[in-house]
Amino acid sequence: MKDNIILADCDGVLLDWEPFFYRFAKETHGLDIVNSKEYNVGLALGLDRKQGGKLVQEFNNSEAMRTLSPLRDAVKYVRKLFTDHGYQFHVITSQTDNSYAQAYRIENLERLFGKDVFHGITILPQGSDKDKELDKWKDTNCYWIEDKPANIDTGYKVGLDPILMAHEHNSGQHTDIRVQNWKTIYTMITG
Repeated sequence: MKDNIILADCDGVLLDWEPFFYRFAKETHGLDIVNSKEYNVGLALGLDRKQGGKLVQEFNNSEAMRTLSPLRDAVKYVRKLFTDHGYQFHVITSQTDNSYAQAYRIENLERLFGKDVFHGITILPQGSDKDKELDKWKDTNCYWIEDKPANIDTGYKVGLDPILMAHEHNSGQHTDIRVQNWKTIYTMITG
């Protein structure tokens, strides 16, 4: 494993993005969820992909990126992996190319988890594939924590050790590596 690095997505893995987004959609546009099992949040709200993408962009570029809560027990076990076992995290997230919103995301992550926890934070434009970024970690056997099954598949292809964070939208997917919380990830990594 490359220098005790754990690769991690951000939204749905480290941060609890969905409830904040859906509250934003309701409060600003009067939209309610019509299909909670849909990964694409625009489709989950009954919008077409283009409309959904614009709404996600509006949210991802907002100051809300400063205040997203951690996902489940992420803070406790990410910190334990760092302090007790020397792991650092490299975040790979598709959020925005807006530099202010990127700064909000970094500020939020560092406030919640601690600046020292992060080896790096790579923020790609919204909707970008993570293939090229993951390829930089090819054959390192790093753990790759993600909530999107397609990105889990990419992790396998480039020689990573993927773990799927469970959500309603990925139920039934990769059940052999699908976990409910960071406590389980901690146990898997530390034995």
